[in-house]
Formats: sequence, C-alpha cells, structure tokens
Amino acid sequence: MSSAVDDDLWSAIGDPTRRRMLDLLLRDGGGTSTSLGQQLPVTRQAVAKHLGVLDRVGLVQATSAGREKLYRVDEAQMARAVAQLAEVGSAWDARLRRIKRIAEAVQKAQDE
Repeated sequence: MSSAVDDDLWSAIGDPTRRRMLDLLLRDGGGTSTSLGQQLPVTRQAVAKHLGVLDRVGLVQATSAGREKLYRVDEAQMARAVAQLAEVGSAWDARLRRIKRIAEAVQKAQDE
C-alpha cells in the first residue's frame, strides 16, 4: 500500500454508533448533540462523547450554533477514509488471488 492506514480514523469509524451518527450527519447536512440524541438510542452525553472522538480524528467539524455546536462531516477526511478503505480492499483482493492460485496449484498437483 502506498499510504499508511490511519488506525485512529478507523477505530473511530469502527464504532456502530459513530457510523450511524456519520450517516445521520451526511443525510441531514449536519446536526447538534441534541438533534442526534433524538435519533439515537444513547444519551445526549454519549452523543457528545462520540462527537468528540469524530472531531479528534477530523471526521466532523463543529461551528457554533447558538448555545450548541453544529457538526458537519468533513468531506475531505471522509474521502481520505474511503480512499484508505479502497486501498485496503485492493490489497486484500490481491492476497486472495494469490491464495487462490496456490490452492489451485496444490489441487492440480494432488490430481496428477
């Protein structure tokens, strides 16, 4: 692979609640802790904690919206995550092709 996989980024994305939050933010174009908390089966405090993790890895950006913060997905960081996932997928596809070739060679040798 040409670039290193960002483990912190993927650790943040690995949590199902955070993935759901990202889905909601992408769908709605943004949201606050309160608005997200109304759509998720977790407390507002848990939402704020999850948003803090997403913010630390750069997946969301916050702007002031009255007394709350409005969170939006950082499209550049999300594109980086997608590119990393595609790269990891390609690497595993190549590995699996090699394993298949080895298995076919072993099978062919056994058949002869």
